[in-house]
Order: sequence, then structure tokens, then C-alpha cells
Amino acid sequence: MQHVLIIANDAPYGSEKLFNALRLAIQLNEQDYSPVRVSLFLLSDAVTAVLPNQKPVEGYNIQQMLEIVIAQKTQVKFCGSCMHARGLTELKVIEGCEMATMDDLAQWVLVADKTITF
Repeated sequence: MQHVLIIANDAPYGSEKLFNALRLAIQLNEQDYSPVRVSLFLLSDAVTAVLPNQKPVEGYNIQQMLEIVIAQKTQVKFCGSCMHARGLTELKVIEGCEMATMDDLAQWVLVADKTITF
């Protein structure tokens, strides 16, 4: 089984980079002819995507998309230092998302067959 690591850096709304990263993760997880293990690591402003109770006015809902990839067994981690820098470490996060470190990301990069950044 191939391991694909997706790294996202942009805020959940305002740019479509995280939206597209999640779209790709969902599609990779749905491939029947070539099973893939997908991991998602959120850095910088992308860490705000793990905050629950998102209510976008229109368009896509990042929380719903994250919940889909988690239900598809994608492991989702986010940078603890990035959360701390934004004063968000004490806030609740979406179930299934795990705070991690750069060491965790480095380990994923080393074992991934492919790494994609958004």
C-alpha cells in the first residue's frame, strides 16, 4: 500500500489550497484499484481548520471535509507550535485531529512514498 502525505499551510478560508488538499485526500481514499494510506499534516494558518463549530456563510465547509477524511481513516495531525503561536492551544479541536510536533512531521516525511504540499 502506498503512503501519501499531504502537508497544508494556508488558512481554511480565503484561499482554496486547504479545500483542494482535502478534495485530493478524499479522492485518494476512494481509489479502489490502488489502495492508498493518506496522512494529513496542518501547519501555519492551516491549524485553524481543526477548530470545531465552523459556520461558513457560503461554499465549502472545511470541518465537514476534515470529518470525511477522518472517517476514511486518514490520520490528521496539526502543529502544536503553530497552535501555540496563535493562542489556540487551550481550545477544543475536531475529534480525530491530533496535536503533533515537527519531529512527527519529519517521521511522516521519511516513511511517505509521496509528499504533496498545499
